[in-house]
Amino acid sequence: MDARLNAFLERADAFLSRLEPLLPATRQVIDWDRCLAARWQREGRTGFLLPLEVSLDMRLSDLIGVDKQREQLARNTRQFIDGLPANHALLWGSRGTGKSSLVRALLAEHAGAGLRLIEIERDHLADLPRVVEQLTKLPQRFVLFCDDLSFESGEGDYRVLKSVLDGSLEQAPDNVLLYATSNRRHLVPEKESDNENWKRVDGELHPSEAVEDKIALSDRFGLWLSFYPFTQEHYLSVVEHWIGELARKAGLAWQRDAELDVQAVRWATGRGNRNGRCAYQFARYWVGLKLLEQAP
Repeated sequence: MDARLNAFLERADAFLSRLEPLLPATRQVIDWDRCLAARWQREGRTGFLLPLEVSLDMRLSDLIGVDKQREQLARNTRQFIDGLPANHALLWGSRGTGKSSLVRALLAEHAGAGLRLIEIERDHLADLPRVVEQLTKLPQRFVLFCDDLSFESGEGDYRVLKSVLDGSLEQAPDNVLLYATSNRRHLVPEKESDNENWKRVDGELHPSEAVEDKIALSDRFGLWLSFYPFTQEHYLSVVEHWIGELARKAGLAWQRDAELDVQAVRWATGRGNRNGRCAYQFARYWVGLKLLEQAP
């Protein structure tokens, strides 16, 4: 009897050893007093909040040339933190112009006041009710952040998302707000054919159902902030700012001159864009080059 029992226990132990890697790991409850940000991670049919280590180096003052957008979103966020009515926000416009950086700078600005950031991918937005459920009744204030929320031609997911946003946002607790960025104002491609069925009734223009359907998605956001391509002057101002920041940390003495401006413009021209991301990349290149030249 003992021999058979031991053989059974050995087989059971071997089976459990093979089964254990397939089971979901035990997730610890996030300590939001210490954790400033998390990402919603899909796992099978459900998901969990994965704590993130975030850098708080980005400041609101680092965002040059977007003063109006910065002021509006900062004011909306302060209202939210203070428990006052605030709007879900859509930041749309040209790539590399500071949309995502603005949201992360707000976390750095208000983390001490209880603001927390949760990143959620576009493909996981159907899980919004599950995410919101975990945040209800917590003392912190949570911004759900969806970066690059857009849909390609032919995708019908935006209709599903529209209904999810309706239910999730209308029933969201007071400590949850949604901020999203997109390169498109209405999140989906706008075709010339969408405008072929506009009607004029008693002197008023009435859009087609296709247009109404697409606009309805972005209407879920009460605050729209537009970000436009940089002028050359704006671009060079951002270059000057970032070179100043990086040079100061490295102890590098420098001075802006015409040759530096020419190099910066050539850098942007070679990449086909002129924006804040490009300015930051050039600043890193230029400061690194100067430090390398000074090295023994």
